[in-house]
Amino acid sequence: MKKNKKGEKGGKGNQGKVIEVIPSREMVVVEGLNMRFKHVRPRREGEKGQRIEFPAPLHVSKVILICPRCSQTTRVGYQLLNSKEKGKKKIRICKKCKQAID
Repeated sequence: MKKNKKGEKGGKGNQGKVIEVIPSREMVVVEGLNMRFKHVRPRREGEKGQRIEFPAPLHVSKVILICPRCSQTTRVGYQLLNSKEKGKKKIRICKKCKQAID
């Protein structure tokens, strides 16, 4: 189940911004976490090879949401709100401070 969204803070131990969510593989890419090197061969003669550092995907079970209101790591809960224009809307809430995340 997708509970993390792009642009939110997340991590366990270390913190970073979620850059990408890959729901088909249940993975997320977090800025500054799980950094890997990709070795690139030189394309032309006389050019040097490079080592490009990039963040590799993490499984969603390794990442926890950091609430923007209370700044604590928290689980995500859901609540249904009734709206006259749109009907029922499902919003995410922080389990610790009970405030809306979205």
